[in-house]
Amino acid sequence: MFNPNNAGVPNGSYFALPCAAEAALTLMSAEWDVTASYRAGAAQAPQAIIDASAQVDLFDLQYGNIWRRGIATLPADPQIAKRSAHSRRRAVRVMEMLAKGAPDNHPAILKLAAEVNAASQWFNGRIYAAAAALLGQGKLVGLVGGDHSAPFGLLRALAERHAEFGILHIDAHADLRQKYEGFDFSHASIMHNALTHIPQAVRIVQAGVRDLCEDEYLLAQNNPRICMFDSYSIARRAFEGGTWAQTCGQIIDALPHKVYISFDIDGLSPDNCPHTGTPVPAGLSFEQAAYLLKRLNEAGRQIIGFDLCETAPSPLAEWDAIVGARMLYKLCGCILS
Repeated sequence: MFNPNNAGVPNGSYFALPCAAEAALTLMSAEWDVTASYRAGAAQAPQAIIDASAQVDLFDLQYGNIWRRGIATLPADPQIAKRSAHSRRRAVRVMEMLAKGAPDNHPAILKLAAEVNAASQWFNGRIYAAAAALLGQGKLVGLVGGDHSAPFGLLRALAERHAEFGILHIDAHADLRQKYEGFDFSHASIMHNALTHIPQAVRIVQAGVRDLCEDEYLLAQNNPRICMFDSYSIARRAFEGGTWAQTCGQIIDALPHKVYISFDIDGLSPDNCPHTGTPVPAGLSFEQAAYLLKRLNEAGRQIIGFDLCETAPSPLAEWDAIVGARMLYKLCGCILS
């Protein structure tokens, strides 16, 4: 009885879709926002995107009626949001002490950081178990964060099923720090953790990076598993006569056949995500990102999973969630087509 041409009726599911057991794709909500180092709020993104997604028209100009493949919603784990809020308070105390000049090895900082790291390990295990169960049922899995530490458990679960794959990492930041502010599973460390703990991730191709420290830059330059298309280089190609189509071809050529997409919303220009945790000037337009995903799909790459992280809705504006919902649908189209 479902009619995709009718207005979406909110039902607690992404895109207001009926939850069908035969759905090809299941979306997980990761309400986790512990280590955000500038502005918090991404833990509220899954629900905000669910609310905004009821307004998304289900016929997509790039992918058609992808909803017919089935997009199910895994109910959010209430223990995750509860532990996120609890651990966030401890992480903020660490950040405040560091900002006041306390040394990294201050006993109070070490104790608090250890508690945050233990909570992150717990969270990673929770996401891993849920993702592994879904993959074991033959489902495709997408994760909606949450901060960008959120997909580590999903990556672990995928690594058990795929001998090798690449990661297309769209982000303003390189996320290659070994740890940040004492946190082993910082939002700024997701790609370093993938390099360190997930050898099946044989290539990480980064697009849109424009804010990174020197250590991250040197790691990207010297590690053959990393290929960076930074924002300045992308812009320079365009200034000198190159096209986005050519750059997308180069990005895709750098990836192996199997690809996981890790999409930090701040990879887009700040007009698309003004309230994200760490906004940075410049970045990809919405259409540039959507075109890259479609080109990846058309190139025959097998998309094995994805995440969308760092959307941070404002209580005064729904724009971030509106953009997040529509980019999420593009990601669904990319994996389902």
